[in-house]
Amino acid sequence: MRPFRLDVPEADLVDLRRRLAATRWPAELPDRPWRRGVPLAYLKELADHWHTGYDWRRHEARLNSLPQFTATIDGTDIHLLHVRSPEPDALPLVVTHGWPGSVVEFLDVIGPLTDPRRHGGDPADAFHLVVPSLPGFGFSGPLDGTGWDVPRIARAWAALMRRLGHRRYGVQGGDWGHAVSRELGILDPEHVLGVHLNTLLTLPPDDPAEAAALTDAERARLARVADALPEMSGYAALQSTRPQTLAYALTDSPVGQLAWIAEKFLEWTDSTDAPEEAVDRDLLLTNVMFYWLTGTAGSSANLYYEHAHPAGPPVPPRRLTVPTGVAVFGGDVAAPVRRLAERDNHIVHWSEFDRGGHFAAMEEPDLFVTDVRAFFRGLRDG
Repeated sequence: MRPFRLDVPEADLVDLRRRLAATRWPAELPDRPWRRGVPLAYLKELADHWHTGYDWRRHEARLNSLPQFTATIDGTDIHLLHVRSPEPDALPLVVTHGWPGSVVEFLDVIGPLTDPRRHGGDPADAFHLVVPSLPGFGFSGPLDGTGWDVPRIARAWAALMRRLGHRRYGVQGGDWGHAVSRELGILDPEHVLGVHLNTLLTLPPDDPAEAAALTDAERARLARVADALPEMSGYAALQSTRPQTLAYALTDSPVGQLAWIAEKFLEWTDSTDAPEEAVDRDLLLTNVMFYWLTGTAGSSANLYYEHAHPAGPPVPPRRLTVPTGVAVFGGDVAAPVRRLAERDNHIVHWSEFDRGGHFAAMEEPDLFVTDVRAFFRGLRDG
């Protein structure tokens, strides 16, 4: 473990402001806002705030108030937050983000999870938090080699937890973090106490009898994902096939990188007209900065490429036997169906919330914290 501190050169911030000021803006066809992509007026206003109102140093200082480290695992440097609880019997918990997220997603939940006594909770619910940046993302990137797929990341996380001395631990994740968390529970069940997910994909059943048994509400939930997929999956098709081509544009243009991420924060959060209805504007920009400052647009997209181009034969779905908890947030378009989820997961806890979306820890930190605590509370003494 090597202590790490963010210290972005001032020249990088000057260069960012120069590029923002020199943005070459495209024309825009008249249409309903967001139908053809990020609206020009919205992005101009957000970019102007990034240029003139956003203070990276303030957010850098907030991140530097937390213990950060880097560790070389399987030949790659991994950046992580390792925030120990003041409670000696706290449960270690590794929390994994997805794309286009980062460790910034969890800044508002770190305090309540690690020090519930100070935040009006029960000290028995405390966690030692391990929050790594995915390989190729932010300060865990760029990558210098291929092959970093979900199983390899899960193996790296298991090695990381051993290196930190955490022999029995919990796992939490959403988006790609949910895939890594499930895989970690499958490959390291003797050490993983439980897996909490705020994303879980369920597909329509192939069995006609199983499909006929679905309720109207369950069919509507599956239809919502199917209806959204054609319009919302273009980014994934590109990142799964030509991540290097995309990297040139996003690494050269901060507004390009901003638009690429802001669009997903509108579509995937519990918002209608702008991402800021669901997440703090400056936190959104800090998350974008993790991609911009590190030039990791391409290496983060490579996770999609590795998933779409496995090195070996396809691996059939495997059942997660570790106790699993699922939190479903009402604004997440990819909400799962429990009866289908139970086929491949040992689900012992299921919560449904009427608000919040894909970036649950940013959107509804109180609900996120409450559900994580509740799930692991029932497992700690097991």
